[in-house]
Amino acid sequence: MLTDPILDLELWLILCSVAFLAGLIDSIAGGGGMLTIPALLTTGLPPHVALGTNKLAASFGSLTASITFYRKKLFNPYYWRLSVIFTAVGAIIGTITVSYLSVKFLEKYIPVFIIITAFYTMVSKTISINSTNLPLVNFTLKAKQISQGLILGFYDGFAGPGTGAFWTASSTMLYKINILLSSGLARSTNFVSNFCSLLTFFYLGYVNITIGISMGIFIMIGSAIGANWAIKLGNQFIRPIFISVVILMSANLAYHAWITQ
Repeated sequence: MLTDPILDLELWLILCSVAFLAGLIDSIAGGGGMLTIPALLTTGLPPHVALGTNKLAASFGSLTASITFYRKKLFNPYYWRLSVIFTAVGAIIGTITVSYLSVKFLEKYIPVFIIITAFYTMVSKTISINSTNLPLVNFTLKAKQISQGLILGFYDGFAGPGTGAFWTASSTMLYKINILLSSGLARSTNFVSNFCSLLTFFYLGYVNITIGISMGIFIMIGSAIGANWAIKLGNQFIRPIFISVVILMSANLAYHAWITQ
């Protein structure tokens, strides 16, 4: 059953504003879910519905950003086909897994997942690679694509926050490609995992359509702006935004998860 509480105008405006910022951030460096999921939980939605609704909203943004990177020839669907396929498989498995967890468990540990993600992002070292060439296709490359897709697809279906950031960082490290190519891969695979997880949440009845579409429209606007900024301004623009946003989000999440409880 799809829940559909009536929101007052102020709360709706707050959610849409958060969605715009999340879309802007996510298309540049990933991590938009670290804003939208806590915002959805504050409306009183059950955790399963908050996760499902977030997938609906996030799908708008990740689709917009992935199309932008594809048009700029920063994502090759054929080359990354194994990544796409196994991301989809992982996302479905992750979503089914989270559906079996109790509400109390999710309420307690979703903030933990987000804070760990933020902390990892802050302490991880910057990998600066300027290569615009994709690595040669061989068995090792295929194994990396399959394992990366399964792991990050599962994580996105199970929890989600920071998936785009994990894709960007791990792709730069695994494939020795620059951050723009890594971002193009991240945005596209993030859309795949969002969409497959969303279909699974729809099947399970854990999506609020009204909130999801409203936030999705504003995420889409933010994503379109952010993706073009990232492509135009490049590496020197992306990394500082990435670090600054994660610091702010982690501080906000720590306050709401632990101090105000």
